[in-house]
Amino acid sequence: MTFVQSILLGAMQGVTEFLPVSSSGHLVVFRRFMALEDVPMLFDVIMHVATLFVVLIVFRDRVGRLLLSLGRTLIFRRSEEDMENLRLFGVIMIATVLTGVLGLGIETLDPGANIKLVSVLFIVTGLILVWTRFQQGTVSYGTIGVKQGIYTGIAQGLGVFPGISRAGITISAALMSGMNREKAGEYSFLISIPAILGALLLKLKEADALFVSVAPVTVAVGFCSAFIVGLLSLLLLLKIVHRGKLYLFSFYLIPLGIIGLVIF
Repeated sequence: MTFVQSILLGAMQGVTEFLPVSSSGHLVVFRRFMALEDVPMLFDVIMHVATLFVVLIVFRDRVGRLLLSLGRTLIFRRSEEDMENLRLFGVIMIATVLTGVLGLGIETLDPGANIKLVSVLFIVTGLILVWTRFQQGTVSYGTIGVKQGIYTGIAQGLGVFPGISRAGITISAALMSGMNREKAGEYSFLISIPAILGALLLKLKEADALFVSVAPVTVAVGFCSAFIVGLLSLLLLLKIVHRGKLYLFSFYLIPLGIIGLVIF
């Protein structure tokens, strides 16, 4: 892998991780065009970690409050204001468990190699985004519950399929479960934090193979590219979600899926 290829793949990850068009699906397609299919999947996970740092920076206030509430609870100094954060943390854990169980099951099927399947799932994602145009809930963090955890946990597990946008399907599931648009976008990325960390731990065994085929400095360049582009993309997405305009991405995904089916 060259510097330019790493920069392009990193930028692609940064854009597609946050905009609801499926980062894994686009990386599969780009790998095929660049003849990089032998590069270990750990490279993709490292690009995901770059975008995880973006999530931690953009939502640092919420993440910080969650950690403070957990800390105060552990030392038995929990206050009334911590209840909302603890409620949110519990829902995130429910979603994480469901994501892990479903995601690991899907990964054993190894769906990433099938370009036609990816193309079909681009179309599915596009149709899901069209549906979000008609959804608007009222649930916020103060009233969030098991229902939201189950809906979004299952959705995030399905996001393992390349072609299914993790951001798109989890935001859609949050809206379907009754969450309001303002919180659905933030919550979607909060539940991605433990999911990405778990994926990194599972793929660390591939580290030796990765650095044999790709120089560490080349991986670092891709990481920086994913981080910078991802930061801009997330800020853009949050504005789009708040305005209820996610469906606009269907005009890209559905034709892309049809083209993929024809070409491949």
